Amino acid sequence: MIECMTVGDMIPTNAFFYIDDATQHGFLIDAGSDGELLAEHAEMRGWTIERLLLTHCHFDHIGGAEDFSIRAGAPIYAAEDSPRYYSDPNWNLSLWGGGSVTLSDVTTFADREIITLAANPNFALEVRYTPGHTTDSCIFYSAHDKAAFVGDTIFLASIGRTDFPGGDEQILWDSIAREVFTLPPETILYSGHTESTTVGAEMARYRR
Repeated sequence: MIECMTVGDMIPTNAFFYIDDATQHGFLIDAGSDGELLAEHAEMRGWTIERLLLTHCHFDHIGGAEDFSIRAGAPIYAAEDSPRYYSDPNWNLSLWGGGSVTLSDVTTFADREIITLAANPNFALEVRYTPGHTTDSCIFYSAHDKAAFVGDTIFLASIGRTDFPGGDEQILWDSIAREVFTLPPETILYSGHTESTTVGAEMARYRR
């Protein structure tokens, strides 16, 4: 089961619950700016969230991470280059947003790491690093459910911005070509800020 909640007033951001129907355990992908609201929703639905996975560490994706982690008891995970973002309000843009957001207790995962549920090891996501929007950007891919949680790497009819610290347009396009457009065309792309799309639709849009 995939369920989206859009949270945040300044920058509405999609947070995704990816839940195993058999065990009602799962993951939260990104935390927007309201971890309490997301935790309340998980509690109401009777879900156990085993891990909070971050597609990247800009403030609009991590603002609610600590509150959610504490209330839900779910440890936070992000890419190996995430510390420069989650520890620095300049890099994670929270100063630009009028606040100061930092995280401290974050576990990192490697490129191509397979993240599984303790309650059901067959329920899994593959990490694919996709630098370009940020140096710590990644996507989470489920071959079983033909789904990819892509953060701000690619959107419906657009790609992530590259004018923030660590951004690079050519690196982003290389990441998309290598890690997104090599997925099956029917794979649904769940992004951080737009409606979902598919690999095939975006490949057709950008085919030159």
